[in-house]
Amino acid sequence: MGGDHGPRVTLAACRAFLERHSDASLLLVGAPAALAGFAAHPRARIVAASEVVGMDDPVEIALRKKKDSSMRVAIQQVKDGAAQAAVSAGNTGALMAIARYLLKTLEGIDRPAIAPQLPNAKGGATTVLDLGANVDCDAEDLLQFAVLGSALVSALTGNEAPSVGLLNIGEEAIKGSETIKKASQLLRTAANSKDLNFYGNVEGNDIFKGTTDIVVCDGFVGNVALKASEGVASMIGEFIRVEFSRSVFTKLAAIVAYPVLKAFKSRLDHRRYNGAALLGLRGLVFKSHGSADEVAFGHALDRAYDAARNNLLDRVRARIAHAAPLLARQEPAAPVDATALHV
Repeated sequence: MGGDHGPRVTLAACRAFLERHSDASLLLVGAPAALAGFAAHPRARIVAASEVVGMDDPVEIALRKKKDSSMRVAIQQVKDGAAQAAVSAGNTGALMAIARYLLKTLEGIDRPAIAPQLPNAKGGATTVLDLGANVDCDAEDLLQFAVLGSALVSALTGNEAPSVGLLNIGEEAIKGSETIKKASQLLRTAANSKDLNFYGNVEGNDIFKGTTDIVVCDGFVGNVALKASEGVASMIGEFIRVEFSRSVFTKLAAIVAYPVLKAFKSRLDHRRYNGAALLGLRGLVFKSHGSADEVAFGHALDRAYDAARNNLLDRVRARIAHAAPLLARQEPAAPVDATALHV
């Protein structure tokens, strides 16, 4: 029911998803009247919910007032074991708050993180976390994000030792805030104990170079990087459109360059990388971009499917258990105010 377009987009993506994956089934949560087209589908079942969390609903309203929202009922399916994963294109802050309230965090993890993938020059993707759930992070949070991200990438790619970079203003160890310097020390200790494959400090351009498989940062910086990457693809599309509308000579040059520009735009198309895992929870939850179209929402469904099929949750638990001595804090973490979650 969520996102900017609601069932018009999500249901079309769901139908295509079921055609791609003959071993998958879907629980469609929301108003039965809006989902009636799926009533007779052999691998889809409607789960009724009487409320919807709006994109502009405050977190406290979604969490405390709308207890029969489609978002909450969907996550409850995961908690109850009826579903292996939940996917939503709705309000990000509300999704994180409800998921954390119902599913709780895994032992050893203080804060869940949003972990999408951004395209890189190597033709693959760089997993970056956190991208918006936690604006203020300490060094221990960044270590936890690295452990979570390593589990995600190893589950989805088969790479058991994905490389981890710490986002900083320079590669040198002496650069960065005190939090970043402390995080670097913790990550190096984790590397020495074989809990992580820590590359070292990386800069913003390394995300798109593909220097490391994973980049960890706080949610403020990560969200800026995400929005910037989405803007690049849009800029290229607009550039192609403008160049084809100029003089005859410019049009001829644009025609020659069009295949290259089109391929580049396709590689950077953020729809291909839609679907960010909410890592650190005792259940699988994936966040689709609110403006996702059918193609983009379909990719979010595919990511959730891959995570469930590859036992992501068990892999996360195993990595956390191995790294438990390093993840233990010397003092209790400050409580997180649900209203401080950012999108």
